[in-house]
Amino acid sequence: MKSIFVNNGTRIPEVFGTDTVAALTAEAGLDPHIYSKADILADPTLSADADYLFSTWGMPKFTEDEIARCFPRLKAVFYAAGTVQAFARPFLNRSIRVFSAWAANAVPVAEYTVAQILLANTGYFQACARFSQGAAHHRNAQCHAATFPGNYGCKVGLIGVGMIGSMVAERLKDYRLEVLVHDPFLSDARAEALGVRKVPLEVLFAECQTISNHLANNPQTVGMLNASCFDRMKPNAVFLNTGRGAQVVEDDLCRALTAYPERTAVLDVTFPEPPADGSPLYALPNVFLTPHIAGSKGDEVHRMSEYMLEQFRNITACRPVRWEVTLPMLETMA
Repeated sequence: MKSIFVNNGTRIPEVFGTDTVAALTAEAGLDPHIYSKADILADPTLSADADYLFSTWGMPKFTEDEIARCFPRLKAVFYAAGTVQAFARPFLNRSIRVFSAWAANAVPVAEYTVAQILLANTGYFQACARFSQGAAHHRNAQCHAATFPGNYGCKVGLIGVGMIGSMVAERLKDYRLEVLVHDPFLSDARAEALGVRKVPLEVLFAECQTISNHLANNPQTVGMLNASCFDRMKPNAVFLNTGRGAQVVEDDLCRALTAYPERTAVLDVTFPEPPADGSPLYALPNVFLTPHIAGSKGDEVHRMSEYMLEQFRNITACRPVRWEVTLPMLETMA
């Protein structure tokens, strides 16, 4: 048995901790060298006898012909990161299994989202910004916060209830909130189990105090959140985006925020990322930007490689596996 690292970046040592690499070396015959796509294409013998491929952010895309030529024995790809949209299809078309640590990467995103929702329901963001201007703005900040309901009984909207959206809904069960969701793929049984209520998108935007986007990243969702949504927001509603920036028509969002300055947008993702120089997102005082920090960071990234080690062990021990990606899943997942 042989396993290899394939990656065009520098993230492998960061994501694959010492203990995980030692385990893979002992159990999977891991060659600890990190091969780039150029290395593999220049000398396909480097990967010709590989049974398993491990990677993370920086995983290159191979064509089906390149896979056939360079990975004739490959059984599975273990991707210690989130979305596999950029590279998975050619492997799956060649009947090579693909596993992703999207569930591991979803944990810190869900934690970040829940924290922001709880703060948003108290009017935290603009109250903090206003009071930070000086003592003279103390009363202004208080008045802004007083327009918010707090968390008890507050309506929160989740757009998309995939892996991350489901984790957010599960964690919100600990608080006395009313959670509305929009997801055409969510079954009634699953909605009941999560304790959420399915509603049309326009109802979610009209009724919820805080709205959080977790849509899957695919062509069908590009520009899905536009004026028809943002114009329905409450005068002091908060829109939170940890999904993808391209799903938001940012000009429409900016117009809605300008029309009602008490509205707030908390954006961890934008399109492009970062916003172009001169973007109104930098100028609007009711927009709060974070530099795509909701995912795994610091020691959290080790969780992703540990998830992939676990799935490798499950495959080789003929145990049930988790976090496998299939072609139909790519149509709806991020």
